[in-house]
Amino acid sequence: MSLVLEIPGWKTLNLEHLVLDYNGTLAFGGSLKPEVPQLLERLSKIMTIHVLTADTFGSARAMLEGMGINFFILAGANASKQKAEYVESLGKDRCVCIGNGRNDRLMLKSAALGIAVVQEEGAAFEAIVSADVVTSSISTALELLLNPARLVATLRD
Repeated sequence: MSLVLEIPGWKTLNLEHLVLDYNGTLAFGGSLKPEVPQLLERLSKIMTIHVLTADTFGSARAMLEGMGINFFILAGANASKQKAEYVESLGKDRCVCIGNGRNDRLMLKSAALGIAVVQEEGAAFEAIVSADVVTSSISTALELLLNPARLVATLRD
């Protein structure tokens, strides 16, 4: 399973893994955004999905249960380093990462494709400048992957 994108003047992407932050990205105040499950279900047919979180509100596991998602709770300090190491372990050239926080900056920068989202919780400046694309919502970000011509239009040289 993979999503292959040829982006003129930039690069060819062969994306096998979708790595997502939870709070501020997939969820607001610990609750999964209502449109997310259906979009993730569609994307799971073309990529393996991973959620990395410090689980600030303690609700992520319950909210994602039964969705067939690889779920990883970050422990202790250095969440940004842990996220980047996780992406490295998957093969960063095969990953698209989506996040909004300062602790997402390293994974967004190292991934083949980094997407920052700016929603109700805002987005850290470091995340925005580390991303290849910035969107106004998680649904917009996920729909870019489901409609890859939109990504080509945004990223082509």
